[in-house]
Order: sequence, then C-alpha cells, then structure tokens
Amino acid sequence: MRVLITGATGFVGSALARMLAERGDEAVALTRDPERARAALPALAAAYAWRPLGEPAPAEAFAGADAVVHLMGESVAGRWTRGKKRAILESRETGTRNLAAGMRNAMSGGAAPRTLLSASALGYYGDRGGDVLTEDAAPGDGFLADVCVRWEAAALEAEAGGVRVALLRTGHVLGRGGGMLGPLGRLARFGLSGPLASGGQWWPWAHLDDVVGVITHGLDSDAMSGPVNVCAPAPARQRDFARALGRALRRPAVLPAPGFALRLALGEFASELLSSRRMTPAAALASGYHFQYEDLNAALAEIYA
Repeated sequence: MRVLITGATGFVGSALARMLAERGDEAVALTRDPERARAALPALAAAYAWRPLGEPAPAEAFAGADAVVHLMGESVAGRWTRGKKRAILESRETGTRNLAAGMRNAMSGGAAPRTLLSASALGYYGDRGGDVLTEDAAPGDGFLADVCVRWEAAALEAEAGGVRVALLRTGHVLGRGGGMLGPLGRLARFGLSGPLASGGQWWPWAHLDDVVGVITHGLDSDAMSGPVNVCAPAPARQRDFARALGRALRRPAVLPAPGFALRLALGEFASELLSSRRMTPAAALASGYHFQYEDLNAALAEIYA
C-alpha cells in the first residue's frame, strides 16, 4: 500500500510513517518542507511540497497512492490569541478543503486514492459532563467544537469523488516525549501533576500505538467510515489520570491546580483541560479493531518502562 500523509513529521504522523515502513508499505509525505521531512523520517518513500493554505494539493503527489491520512493542523496548545485561533481554524478548514480539492483534481486526471482518513478531535463534543459520547452524539458548544464541525465538513467534500472518508475524533494521545504527556510528564517529574481543578472531568485517552493501530486498521478495512472516536474503551476522570501518571513516574500527584489559576495562565485554552468528554470508541470496536491498551495504568507503565 502507498499512503500519502500530511503532518508526517508530527508526533502521530512520524509514528505512523515508521509503522507503515515496518509492515512493508510506502509512506509518502505531503509537506511544506520536503527536505526537512526526508531528513527527519528516513522511512519515507517520497515527499512532495504543498502550501496547504494557498493551493490545492498537487495532483502528482496522489499518483499511485492508495490512501491519504490527513493529520496536519496548527497545535491548539497555548494561549488562544486572535491570531492563534485564526491559525487553528484556517489550518484545518482551509487546509483540508485544499486537500480534498487536490484529490478531486487527481481523480479527473486518472487514478487517485479511494480512502481518506482525516484527523478530528475530542473538541467536537464540547464540555458534556458525564454523558456517554458515541459517534452519534451531536456536536457541543465552543470554539473547538465549531472548528471540528467545519474541519469534518471540509474532509467530507472528498466523498463527492467516491472516496471513503473516516473522521478520526482523537482523544488525548499518550506516548513518550509527545502528545499529552509532553507537558504533563515534565510537570509530573516535579510532583506537579495533581488534579486540574476538581479533577472530576472525564478525559478520553489513547496510547500512541492504538492511535496508529486504528489508522492502519482504517486503511485496511472498508468497514471504517464516518466519525470514529479514537480513544481507549475506558476513559478516566482527570484526577485518576493524575494519580496514575504519578504512580508511573513514582512522583506525588496530590497538589491540585485551581481552575482560576489555569484560566489566568492559559486563557481560553484552559477550558479544554477542564472540559469533560466521556467518549467511547463504538465505531472502532464495531469495525473489528481490538485495542492493545484498555487500562490506563498498563498504558503508562509501558510508556515509562
């Protein structure tokens, strides 16, 4: 299989590229800087230049590709200034629309990929308390919920060309050196990984191996389409997440971070850390995917072994 990846040098993208190479597939990057991508990821079979906000993805990048995995997007971490929010939205909505346009252009010229797995996020659901959220749940309220709705709509434009589209609503990704454990792991080593506010909010999480696993399963199985919650079957309350991380690092995890302090330090972004989403991966399980890590303690123990 030849798979075209956007965001190939990111935390999930680089792990996916390595996995594809290990199993005998070809990973191809669609990126702003092909030289940097090739240097960072020797496993890449090729890399093509693309300005995602300025033009449709180049037709030549799709030649011979069986599928596209779209992971590109401005990081949501950090204080949400007006410019930051604009970059978060445009990188997802405009970038995804230009990707779909490139796929349609490639189809008009001959063979093109028939599968698009496009990233989305837990932000789709807003703040939902203890409601159990399958893929059928309506979108929530707030900035990221609106971004995700528009992001997914842009990806679904590829369906007009007969493409199977899966929308990967990914929870907090856990892996060494990146994802949610990048900032939290650094705090935890100083004993500062206690509950955020009350700690009662539900945090959907997934080990990096399962995030990559769901993606490769989606490449292999036509049964996966539409919205897909990418998270372990057992979400954790944030205070339990904090305790599990403290145990994995053998550090105390009792000092709470008050909600007002988080809002003062992080502004509107703090709402993402304090929101509750009790997501369940109904679609992934129904399609036949079996999670490697269903227990949070086991996932963290593997990461920090």
